[in-house]
Amino acid sequence: MLSDSVRPTAASCPECPPVSRRSFLRQAAVGAGMASTILRGMPAAAASGAPAPRSETLVSTLYKSLSEPQRKALCFGFADPLRSKVDNNWHIVSPRVDEVLNRDQQALVREIFLHLHREEYASSILKATEHDNGERGLGACSVALFGEPGTGKFEFVLSGRHVTRRCDGDSVEGAAFGGPIFYGHSPLTDDEAPDHPQNVYWYQARRANEVFQALDGKQRDLALRPKGRRESGSSTVRLKGKPGGLEGIPFSELTRDQRELVQKVLADLLAPFRKEDADEAMKWVSAGGLHDLHLAYFKDDDLGNDGIWDVWQIESPSMVWYFRGAPHVHTWVNIMSPAAATAAAGAATGA
Repeated sequence: MLSDSVRPTAASCPECPPVSRRSFLRQAAVGAGMASTILRGMPAAAASGAPAPRSETLVSTLYKSLSEPQRKALCFGFADPLRSKVDNNWHIVSPRVDEVLNRDQQALVREIFLHLHREEYASSILKATEHDNGERGLGACSVALFGEPGTGKFEFVLSGRHVTRRCDGDSVEGAAFGGPIFYGHSPLTDDEAPDHPQNVYWYQARRANEVFQALDGKQRDLALRPKGRRESGSSTVRLKGKPGGLEGIPFSELTRDQRELVQKVLADLLAPFRKEDADEAMKWVSAGGLHDLHLAYFKDDDLGNDGIWDVWQIESPSMVWYFRGAPHVHTWVNIMSPAAATAAAGAATGA
């Protein structure tokens, strides 16, 4: 687990070509005031009143700015299997952002990350991510680019402690967020108190527990299971691809009011992410059929033994949203179209 002790910040890459800050940032179309705004943790366009640039535009600007040594370190073919990996604490390439990118490129990475989230959530999520990655913040993370922007197939991936985010411009067919993502937070200590003080994601568990409180005794027996899934990298979010074998209470066993509560939980889960990604995620969840959703809560790791379930999930044949709030928040997400999920499940089993 990464330590939060102070570590020196690496110098900018000596092989990076010198670039004027003003001319470089102008390419990203975010205005001359971008650099100072970034330092305050707010999307630059939001502060200036200008239209927000898409993260895909910023990824293209970053890609074009890379020197040949940087491309050798960070760029891969679109079909490389590394592109689909996810974990709770990992680096997609060895060089860290602040070791391989110059300061202007680092600023672009920060903007890409900010614009993958809704404006009202972006700053707090950035702050949480930077805290959990230590003194260097996003500089301690790593990035990789797959394919080439403008060719129809590309993806940007950022990884580190408690973070895997993707930007793909819908290059990855049938996959919300461009593939599996991860988010987590441990603001005060790795072993959090039952009420998870200052955790930016704990509100999602509170909402999910409202659904449990609305269940009757028979429904709770269906929903409450002994132990959650094992966290094991990409296998954690492997999809079943077909009905059957899903844990918890099926959507069909809920009343109309309870179903509406579950749909509100889904909205809360998607709230931090930019609208286009949230809309695509709900598109695939709905395409898979809400009737196939299962909601499960797990007795194991109930912090404080208070019956407020720290570990829970929403699952269907084509989605997993697994929230593990013990000892601190880890959240694993994978949402695909029904056809893509069936194909992925078949490939995983060799069928």
